Amino acid sequence: MAILFISDLHLCEARPQINALFTRFVEELARDAESLYILGDLFEYWIGDDQLDHDPLARRVAALLAKMAGRGTRIFFMHGNRDFLIGERFATEAQLTLLPDPSLIMPGPRQIVLMHGDTLCTDDFAYQQFRAQVRDPLWQAEILAKPYAERAELAQSIRSRSDVEKLLKADAIMDVNTTAVAETFEKYAFPVMIHGHTHRPARHELTVNGHVCTRWVLQDWHDRGGYLSAGGPDNVLSAHTFLAAGTP
Repeated sequence: MAILFISDLHLCEARPQINALFTRFVEELARDAESLYILGDLFEYWIGDDQLDHDPLARRVAALLAKMAGRGTRIFFMHGNRDFLIGERFATEAQLTLLPDPSLIMPGPRQIVLMHGDTLCTDDFAYQQFRAQVRDPLWQAEILAKPYAERAELAQSIRSRSDVEKLLKADAIMDVNTTAVAETFEKYAFPVMIHGHTHRPARHELTVNGHVCTRWVLQDWHDRGGYLSAGGPDNVLSAHTFLAAGTP
């Protein structure tokens, strides 16, 4: 049974083709998975767990994950920069476990450090300031106290501003900082690293203090689905991409 890793799906009603990919992934490709790790940005936005009362897609996704859990797959979720307000209600309805960022797991002979990846992008000072603000429990409590419609407008405003700011930033600023990556490897005793966020899927090898380290960047679900799997007696990692059923 395989262990699967995904991130950066950005599910929303405006992207029905990606929602179809997620349905196929849960019902076919991940059907017999031992465990599934979702490393953030499952949704394009999340403005509180009462989104389950207003958004049919949110309910469908929770139901799909609960069905998967009911078949025996253990599901874990780590917050991303779009869905950091996912809370215990969604976790309960989707039958998943919330993970801190970063988290260490050991599914085989070597440890793996899991991250969303945004904390590695330390050159993007404006984003890191924004991240610190929105992860503040007091800020979150204040936002969640606002009416749902007001939060929805705020989310749309933030997304629009983010899209404009990305056009003005150099690509290198939005990628990981090599020093931050090396420090993370050293801090956790040189494990394998898996993260998303940057939308730059790849397998990187680098040497840190004499240790050859591997960093996997998960694929974003822009025009196709993607996941990383660990399987076999040594839980060897491999990357996979797929399209919706019936797509040529």
